[in-house]
Amino acid sequence: MQECPPLSPTRKAEFARPGRRTSGPLPWLTAVGVVFAAVQLSFVVPGSGLAWDETVYVSQAGGNAPPAFFSAPRARGISYLVAPAAALTTSTTALRVYLALLSAAALVVALWVWRKVLPTPVLVCVGALFAGLWPTLFYGPAAMPNLWCALGALAAAGWAARAMRGDAGRAVAAGAGAAVALVALMRPADGFWLALPLALAAVLVPGRRLPGLCAAVIGGLLAGCVPWTAEAYAHYGGLGPRLHRAGEIQGGLGWNLAIDDHLRALAGRTLCRPCDIGWENPATALWWVALPLLTAAGIVAARRAGRGTVALLATAAGVSTAVPYLFLVEYAAPRFLLPAYALLAVPVAEYVAYLFARTRRARRPAGVAALTLALTAHLAVQLSVLSHVVRTSHATAAEFASAAGALNRLGVRPPCVVSGDHAVPIAYYAGCASRQTDGHDASITPEELRALARRVPTAVLTAEDEEPPSGTDGARVVPLPFGRGPGPQRTYLLPGPATGRTLSAG
Repeated sequence: MQECPPLSPTRKAEFARPGRRTSGPLPWLTAVGVVFAAVQLSFVVPGSGLAWDETVYVSQAGGNAPPAFFSAPRARGISYLVAPAAALTTSTTALRVYLALLSAAALVVALWVWRKVLPTPVLVCVGALFAGLWPTLFYGPAAMPNLWCALGALAAAGWAARAMRGDAGRAVAAGAGAAVALVALMRPADGFWLALPLALAAVLVPGRRLPGLCAAVIGGLLAGCVPWTAEAYAHYGGLGPRLHRAGEIQGGLGWNLAIDDHLRALAGRTLCRPCDIGWENPATALWWVALPLLTAAGIVAARRAGRGTVALLATAAGVSTAVPYLFLVEYAAPRFLLPAYALLAVPVAEYVAYLFARTRRARRPAGVAALTLALTAHLAVQLSVLSHVVRTSHATAAEFASAAGALNRLGVRPPCVVSGDHAVPIAYYAGCASRQTDGHDASITPEELRALARRVPTAVLTAEDEEPPSGTDGARVVPLPFGRGPGPQRTYLLPGPATGRTLSAG
């Protein structure tokens, strides 16, 4: 890979205002972080409840209910992250505020890593482009691992870029290894797909072979996977069986072209499984379609500015992290691609900054206005989708809380057990343990569930059109106020403590 010669002082100043000394990036990056936190706190946090996956992760660290079943694909990194807040309070709002502030600070730190290889305008643009996406804003205060994988990936690539640009001290290699470890702790598979291009670049790029960096990246990957691997041997009989089980739960890993699924999901679907919906609003995916072209243009612009290796490294890492979700998993969720979006923001920001600098030097106010208008329109679309996703999420959480409240009024109060349809989130809201007799989260047999019901209040939830589940003979059937969406419409109260109390779900 050929690299352009280092920038001359004149070229280095091309992004700065003529005749003025530029300040360091920290004030600008702090401003990006403040705005990122403010939007989360203003639009996402108020009135929000925990989603299904969040109740699983938070319950491992405390929260409102006993630990939910932890299936094979999951990793405990996000549970470790929320543990300080979950140990102190069961308040969802407090947890959201904690994560919103923490994610904003982490974004600033991840961008700060790049300060020695990217000029301030490009660096600020990277932060603004990534923070302005609706999945980034929505998952900023969420107890979900994907945004943290993205921030870790951005930091890891920044450390690696610094090493390849000549800053090859031990601290840089250690930073790259620590960032990869964070990603692997959150999602081991994401850690692997991130470490792969970084390690290869460290040993294969001519003139920049850095075996120390490669060792740090691989070491970070292995260190981050230790908890997941240890749990595999403790509960699954080894790493191979756990990987096999994780693949089964995810529908089997193999060739699955999911590009169109991700396009449709960008309209506001947090999970598209199965993704058999129509493309409701193509305008929400225009930026996604343009992303490959913008990335290519950004690489060219970066190469002209002497930063071609940096842009290529970020692009390679971004593409690598996207590969499993675009081609190996049969369903889509916008959060899966957050690491790719964070990394591809680097070349895209190069191009955007180049366009602004070029139009400003040419004194073309119309060009500057057109670019500003395009970015404003893009942001407006993102905020519009965010508003839709927040409303849908809040409505779903309210239905979970309503069903949980009905169970509590029926006598299903802690200590208690909930099984069946949507049992995991509803059990969390009710303060109960969730136990399933079949499916991916199967952790108890129908006979064991009936025996458990003799000691603690136990409810089995079903949808309206479902047949009575096994083991509910003799149970009392009570309607549930779950609303009109898909979800449990009735509950079977198994014979035991709950059935001896007054039944009123209204």
